[in-house]
Amino acid sequence: MLAWSVTFLIIALIAGALGFFGIAGAAAGIAKVLFLIFLVLFVISLIMGNRRPLV
Repeated sequence: MLAWSVTFLIIALIAGALGFFGIAGAAAGIAKVLFLIFLVLFVISLIMGNRRPLV
């Protein structure tokens, strides 16, 4: 998920440099959403990963 976020960020930077601001804005928005989803899943995995068996 983080790799997709970085990919869309790179697409946004290249599109912005070439003047395609509509595509750059859309790619940046997608990258932001994917990064937030990654961050939430990462925090959940940190919380759930530290559990020890009760028995």
